[in-house]
Amino acid sequence: AMEREIAAAFRDGDPAEIVSRAYKLNVTRNDIHTLQDLRWVNDWIINFYINLMVERSKQEGYPSVHAFSTFFYPKLASEGYGAVRRWTRGVDLFKYDIILVPIHSRVHWSLGVIDFRKMTIKYFDSMAQKGDKICEVLFDYLQEESREKRNEELNVAEWTLHNMQPHEIPQQTNGSDCGVFTCVFADYISRDEPLTFTQDDMPYFRKKMVWEILHQQLL
Repeated sequence: AMEREIAAAFRDGDPAEIVSRAYKLNVTRNDIHTLQDLRWVNDWIINFYINLMVERSKQEGYPSVHAFSTFFYPKLASEGYGAVRRWTRGVDLFKYDIILVPIHSRVHWSLGVIDFRKMTIKYFDSMAQKGDKICEVLFDYLQEESREKRNEELNVAEWTLHNMQPHEIPQQTNGSDCGVFTCVFADYISRDEPLTFTQDDMPYFRKKMVWEILHQQLL
């Protein structure tokens, strides 16, 4: 039944038809089609999917999670803290366990993860691109946020910034699955699970994501 439902979502139809709506986001048939075969997933799929993790984190037994949209990091990196200062209005980042930061750089998706429990900022990239600068930008953002919202200075010496190496995390073997890897990284990390998946699992994860987005529920 699940396979039939996924196949139906991939059939031709009105590309603008809304197939799932939540978190002030609409996912269209056209968006869902980006999960088919080896297509590149788009912002709407990633933002919607990561919001499902934020929602799940409200349940008992999960780390508390906050996530920024895919539009956050490019604005922060290009315009600085002042441009995104209001993105956390009414939100105390420092009360969460994990902050997820999906990152789109030109034609590639990756993930920044701030873990307040371990005082780490890590960069997860399925194509082994360097993210040291991204980690620094995120730490500088946290520092500004702490000064602005708490009137406190973060102790640089207490924090670890780490670009995850290819031998530490799963890597893709094609040029198409970076967005799916980014979503699966976020899913496992938001459950404190080890990253045990591989490139071979990506067709399964693509289908699974379709069902989860349609039902607004993570399996």
